[in-house]
Amino acid sequence: MAIITKVSAQKRPGRYNIFLDQEYAFSVSEKTLAEFVLLKGQELGPQKIAEIEEYELAARASELAAKYLSYQPRTVKEVTDYLSQHEISRPAARQAVAELVDLGYLDDASYARLFVKNDLHVGKNGPTAVSRDLKRKGVDDDLIEAALAEVSEEDWAEVGKRLVKSLLGQQGKIAKKELDRKMQAKLLSHGFSSSLAQAVTQELSPEADEEQEQAALAKQGLKAYKRFKRYEPAQRQQKMRQYLYSHGFSGDEISAFLAGEIIPLEELEEY
Repeated sequence: MAIITKVSAQKRPGRYNIFLDQEYAFSVSEKTLAEFVLLKGQELGPQKIAEIEEYELAARASELAAKYLSYQPRTVKEVTDYLSQHEISRPAARQAVAELVDLGYLDDASYARLFVKNDLHVGKNGPTAVSRDLKRKGVDDDLIEAALAEVSEEDWAEVGKRLVKSLLGQQGKIAKKELDRKMQAKLLSHGFSSSLAQAVTQELSPEADEEQEQAALAKQGLKAYKRFKRYEPAQRQQKMRQYLYSHGFSGDEISAFLAGEIIPLEELEEY
């Protein structure tokens, strides 16, 4: 049997060094110190020391997990992975996680609802992207579906509008058709369904404004002319037509530009 000959506090708050028979043996947390009433003069056998060390591992896991949770909400998987990265054994990690779940500090269902709510308020992702992010964090499919089921299409539409609102600054610079395509592509890439992406686009950009379309055609047509002016006239017109068509302008609009109805041809030659 070994005897505790000294208990000293470390510089790090809440940690203590245990000396057995005048020699440093191990360190413990304040929680472990209190649990086993580790005082000078106490006798410790091998079995008791092993019990203390096992308890200390669990206490350290709980301490690390609690500190990790103090910064922001986490999922069970995130906490488990974090403990693994800090070389906490699986049994100790499972025990720490179980304690936090029992205390209500770890709750994947609440986390999923909070995650969705945050996206609705300040995020820019649609339901598919939100679901993917939650799966990556280890949340079960049933919990994800339940959290998403609480959100209406109208609420998701508001997120979509926030996502693509900045694109409206391109009105009068690009064709409405291309603007709509860009909006829908961005919405789809952020996890919105095709029907929701179309609905958002139609609401933000309901009708083509003739004046804006004319301005966009002039801007893009001039850009096309500058790009292809070095070619012979026939080839230049062909390339300009292809360019403008790929940017959402109709055949009639393109023909009008090439005929000098938008910008007189003599003015084009000055560029």
